[in-house]
Amino acid sequence: MMNTDFLNQIEARLPEFSKAQKLIARYILEHYEKAAFMTASRLGATVGVSESTVVRFASEVGCEGYPELQKGLQEIIRNRLTSVQKIEITSDQIGRNNVISKVLSMDMERIKRTMDELDSHNFDEAVKKIIHARRIYILGVRSAASLASFLQFYFNHIFNDVHLINTTSTSEMFEQLLRITDKDVLIPLSFPRYSTRTLKAAQYARNKGADVIAVTDCAASPLASVANISLLARSDMASFVDSLVAPMSVLNALVVAVGLEKQVEISQTYAELEHIWDEYNVYEKTEEKSAHV
Repeated sequence: MMNTDFLNQIEARLPEFSKAQKLIARYILEHYEKAAFMTASRLGATVGVSESTVVRFASEVGCEGYPELQKGLQEIIRNRLTSVQKIEITSDQIGRNNVISKVLSMDMERIKRTMDELDSHNFDEAVKKIIHARRIYILGVRSAASLASFLQFYFNHIFNDVHLINTTSTSEMFEQLLRITDKDVLIPLSFPRYSTRTLKAAQYARNKGADVIAVTDCAASPLASVANISLLARSDMASFVDSLVAPMSVLNALVVAVGLEKQVEISQTYAELEHIWDEYNVYEKTEEKSAHV
C-alpha cells in the first residue's frame, strides 16, 4: 500500500531520472491529486511525453504497471481532497457534456468493482451476526446518514431492537451507545472523507465487546482497521458529491439476505403493516377505471 513516502521517494530520485521522466515526476509531485485520475495517455499528453514513456516510468518507480501507480496515488489522496479540489477534478474528468451518461457509467463501474472485490464470506458472517444480535445499532454521519436511515427503515420491519444513533453531538452519540455489549452489533458507515465521530464510536463498541460490521470503501479505510467484519463498497468517484450507489446496493443486498433468513417473521409483520397502512390511508389508493371504447 502506497503512502506519502512514495512521493518523497520520487522526489529523492529526481536527479537520476531522464528528461522525460523528470517531466512526469514533477507533474505527479505538484499535481498528484489530478494525476491520480488521469489515464497514461492523458498524463503523457499533459506533460508532453508519449504514453509508453509514462508506462515505463511507472515500472521505474516500482509499480507493476501504470494502473498500480494510478491506484496508489488515489489511495494517497482518498482522505485528503477538499471539496474545492474535488470540484476541479470533476470538471477535468467529466466536463459539461453528456454528464448523466458519464456519471451513470462511473457508478456502474463502481458497482462492478464492488461485486468483484466484495468478500462473500464476510457478507455471510455479517448476516449471521446481525440475525443473532440482541440489539442492532446503526451509525452514519453527513452524506452517509442517508444510508444509515435507509438501513434502519427496513431493519425496523425485521427486528425488534434497532437503534439509529443520533449524531448531533459527540457526547449524545456515546450516551446512546452506553449500554452496547458483546451481544450487540454496531453497523457504522463511512466513506472518504472519513468521519472522526464514526471511527471513535466503532472503537468504543469494539472495546465493549460488540461486533462491528463496517460498511466502507476499502481495506485501507480507518474504519476497516477497527471493525471485525468489513463490507467494502466502492465510493471513489472524484466529485464533490459522494457516489453512494455501490454502498446502497450492498445495503440492499444485506436487507434482502437478512429478510430471506427471517422470511416467516417478515411475512407476519408485513401482513400487519398492510392492515395498518390500509386503515390509516398511508398510501394513495389508485382505483382501476373501466375503459370506454
